[in-house]
Amino acid sequence: MGDGRIIEFANDGSTVHELTLRALLIGIVLGALLTAANTYLGLQLGMTVSASIPAAVLSMIILRSMRLKDVSILENNLVQTMASAGESLAAGVIFTVPALLVMGMEMRLLETFIIAVLGGVLGTMFTITLRRIFIVEEALPYPEGVACREVLAAGERGGSGMTAIIYALGLGAMYGWVTKGFKIIGKHGEPHLSGAMDFLGTRLYIGFEMSLALVSVGYIVGIRIASFIFLGGVIGFGILVPILGILQGWPVGMDPADAFMALWSQHIRFVGVGAMVVGGIYTLWSMRSTIASGVSKAIKGATDDSDAVVRREDQDIDIRTTFYVAGVIAVLTFLFYWYSIGSIILAFVGALFLTVAAFFFSAVAGYIAGVVGSSNSPVSGMTIATLMATSLIVWVVGDLALGLETEELMYATLLIASVVAVNAAIAGDVMQDLKTGHLVGATPWKQQIAEVVGVLVGAMVAPFTVVLLHRAFRITKTACYADPPAVDGVIPTDPNLIAEACSGALLAPQAELIGAIIQGVFGGSINLPMVTLGFIIAGLLIWKKLPVMSVAIGIYLPLQLSSSIMIGGIIAAFMLGTARLRTDGDLIGEMSEEAEIEVKKTHDRGVLLSAGLIAGEALMGVVVALFIVLSDVVKPLRRPDEWFCSQTAVDSEGASYCVERSLAILPTWISALFFLWFVFVFIHLVSRALPRKEEDALHGNRPPGFDMPVLDLLHDSVAIVAQGSRDFVDAVRVDDSEEG
Repeated sequence: MGDGRIIEFANDGSTVHELTLRALLIGIVLGALLTAANTYLGLQLGMTVSASIPAAVLSMIILRSMRLKDVSILENNLVQTMASAGESLAAGVIFTVPALLVMGMEMRLLETFIIAVLGGVLGTMFTITLRRIFIVEEALPYPEGVACREVLAAGERGGSGMTAIIYALGLGAMYGWVTKGFKIIGKHGEPHLSGAMDFLGTRLYIGFEMSLALVSVGYIVGIRIASFIFLGGVIGFGILVPILGILQGWPVGMDPADAFMALWSQHIRFVGVGAMVVGGIYTLWSMRSTIASGVSKAIKGATDDSDAVVRREDQDIDIRTTFYVAGVIAVLTFLFYWYSIGSIILAFVGALFLTVAAFFFSAVAGYIAGVVGSSNSPVSGMTIATLMATSLIVWVVGDLALGLETEELMYATLLIASVVAVNAAIAGDVMQDLKTGHLVGATPWKQQIAEVVGVLVGAMVAPFTVVLLHRAFRITKTACYADPPAVDGVIPTDPNLIAEACSGALLAPQAELIGAIIQGVFGGSINLPMVTLGFIIAGLLIWKKLPVMSVAIGIYLPLQLSSSIMIGGIIAAFMLGTARLRTDGDLIGEMSEEAEIEVKKTHDRGVLLSAGLIAGEALMGVVVALFIVLSDVVKPLRRPDEWFCSQTAVDSEGASYCVERSLAILPTWISALFFLWFVFVFIHLVSRALPRKEEDALHGNRPPGFDMPVLDLLHDSVAIVAQGSRDFVDAVRVDDSEEG
């Protein structure tokens, strides 16, 4: 089909194995395991691993190992849908709820479970209503959804496609194990390169993440979207931070690159938050007709009593059902707020705000995931935006009108914002899964039921895991120092003993940040100037008709992430441009039908390999997370990065680190070469799909069998760069003439 779908099943669904008991059982088990692993990983390292592709691979292995002849691609898709839902929900929970501990409050199991259920189910319902708009009509790329489709399709078809994806999966796993497991490349074992230098009274910064998964995401989304994300990074790191450094000065006693990142994290990141808020509002406003039309069509279709047959792959859950469920969730949320806060007025206002904000952030999160993927979706940025809006409402209603105490105001703010944060976290993942389902020909309503089941599984596992981990290790250093665990049955009081007891505390950086923001808001300190600057920049982008959300994401994300995405976009541009150049002989004018076929073949090959790289690196993230969990529970076991550690020490915060290791961290230039080798292997594998070049402008006619693919690519690259430069100059001239 024209949109890349691989629907090969009967519309009546009679021969389709999809929502089966075995798929539900495997999905529940995998969902519970991946949710628990990602909960720990997020609390320890401040990040989670997208579970869609690992779950698809594991599902394929499990179902194939059962030697069932009637296993369907749709069953595999259903399993990965359920398993990935819990991981995303876990991100929303662990980034917000532990902030209660930072503020000196208690984190309760039942309360956390209720927050997870309310936010998860509400996010799923709202996202269902937007499926047709974003996936069918807008046709957003959803890179992880596309990559997951390639994994499932390769497993279904077998043959060369399966061989390619297994090969790429092995490469990604190998690279992921070295970077995430052994931690032997990059800066202090972290897979990124960065540096800052003094320049004309200020500083310049450069950096990129050595991640094959991010490069693969850039290939999937393409050069256009990657360019705008990178533009946001240039605005933040190339313009705003250097100007702020001149005006405010640089933090002293720090490495120049660390000082640069400190200014970005404390100030410029909030510019991205402000730009995303305006961008989200503008996106919804610009799509108001599409949204209204889509909802109207869905309602009309749900109430239409005609005998018209709706195709199986277009059947969503009845939109009236989603509205009823959302209404019930809103009422339950009101009751939950009333019971927890004790104020019926603030509970009503909070529930009303939740309903509006939940739909807004469902749309924004779904849109952002469609551009950069779920793994890179800035959930914490949306959470910060939610906190600011919630804080204003709570301050007006709770403080000015009701006169509540500061602690009550902070508790109410986090309670309201956490449900919205869980809602936003789940929305992006649901849309990625529905994109995969759309491409493989799944039945939407069955997949949506699987999403709800996955959310409920995650809502049971994530809160239990969070509470269990806090009791075992303490979550956040702040909470641990305030309430240290017992050592040999005695609660330590000496600062040195407390530091030693808290050496294993989970860092939970997002929870620390959110707790500090809430305390800052009600203590009179919040970075409103930078948020306002974000509003202004977003307004300018809208005025110039640039894609504001993509640029805003680039401002919010660290430059090294957008740089890696840009590398992938450039590779895609070169590969697709080369395919057209070798077929048509030039890059000007309308593309021939033959060139379209060759470009699509090259693109599909790259997406398939990208899916394997993403899957391999993500799987190793899960495996490393399991090793970390087991090493903390079973003391003789050690984390992979400590396997080659011959001597350890304890830092000022009580955390152990490796002083001497038999397997040393590679020097910077070797780390870069190691990363580039994998990138060049990826390029070589993609180039195998390019049409053969019979003649070369530099060498004339070649003897039979004489091949110089490297020179071919270099020659084609020169032509593509030259044409791209001319197109850029022409575009600038057109814009200037239009302005005049």
